[in-house]
Amino acid sequence: MQYREIPHTDLSVSVVGLGTMTWGAQNTEAEGHEQMDYALEQGVNLIDTAEMYPVPPDAETCHETERIVGSWLADRGRRDDVVLATKVVGPASHMTYVRDQPRLDRANIVMALEGSLQRLRTDRIDLYQLHWPDRPVPLFGTRDFSPPRRVVESTPIEETLSVLADLQAQGKIRYVGLSNETPWGAMRYLELARDGAMPRMVTIQNSYNLLNRTFDGGLAEVCHHEGMRLLAYSPLAFGRLSGKYRGGQMPEGSRLALWERFARYNGPTADEAIEQYAAIAAEAGLDLAQMCLAWINGRFHLASNLVGATTMEQLRSNIASSEIELPGEVRRAIDKVHHRYPNPCP
Repeated sequence: MQYREIPHTDLSVSVVGLGTMTWGAQNTEAEGHEQMDYALEQGVNLIDTAEMYPVPPDAETCHETERIVGSWLADRGRRDDVVLATKVVGPASHMTYVRDQPRLDRANIVMALEGSLQRLRTDRIDLYQLHWPDRPVPLFGTRDFSPPRRVVESTPIEETLSVLADLQAQGKIRYVGLSNETPWGAMRYLELARDGAMPRMVTIQNSYNLLNRTFDGGLAEVCHHEGMRLLAYSPLAFGRLSGKYRGGQMPEGSRLALWERFARYNGPTADEAIEQYAAIAAEAGLDLAQMCLAWINGRFHLASNLVGATTMEQLRSNIASSEIELPGEVRRAIDKVHHRYPNPCP
């Protein structure tokens, strides 16, 4: 396993991290524990979760993933062996089962963190992330920013940073990060932390895969100049880049078969791009999913590639991608397809 140091921290994280958002919905508690056992055996040390998981969010299952991670930590006694990351939700008026009015203000963040600490059965979070911004931005399948047509109340970034600073001083969180953020948002957080009085955002967790490389348009430059690092989520585009949905296939029990709402990476140009990526993998003698993951693993701005799996077979294959280094000709072929089909899915 390779490890990457995150600048401005003492954290060193495995290039492949363990995503958890299926635990409590598609995966049982026992299966979640089995995945964590195997991942740590293979050298994975980053476990990423969120207060609202599993996905899709639901009143009946909300918080269940953190509880599963917490029961494993308590049973195995391996808290010091993992870099534990979780997230606090942003504004979501329909998610009253998380909190009455979720926001990134002082009251909500304090309440959210206390809940996460209790469920995770720990006294600290290594990386506490803002799940999405407290202002109107393109999210979860939308691409372009449009100014809101009405005044939208947003929590000032200064307030969010202030409460995070207090929680950091109390030792309840070690470092902070962003998620689903834009270049403007990332730079605003960084500028406010310039003098050291506020905590510096050290990571950004955004969607990143061969169907969505929008991160490379602006956020990659932020990472380069500011020492921020990416935690890539949806690296296989909800499984589309594994090839299991090719030719109209719909495996029973798969995410897309269970929930029609996960259509973010569907579309005719996406299908065409996937077929061309599959041809590159076949010619190189590579597994398609492993090729797509290995491409992400090699990116200069990456800290950790957050893989998720519903079966142990998938998990073993995904983690094994950390040992693959793509030849230059494969990377060049991938870039040619990207130029032909630039970001078919936001």
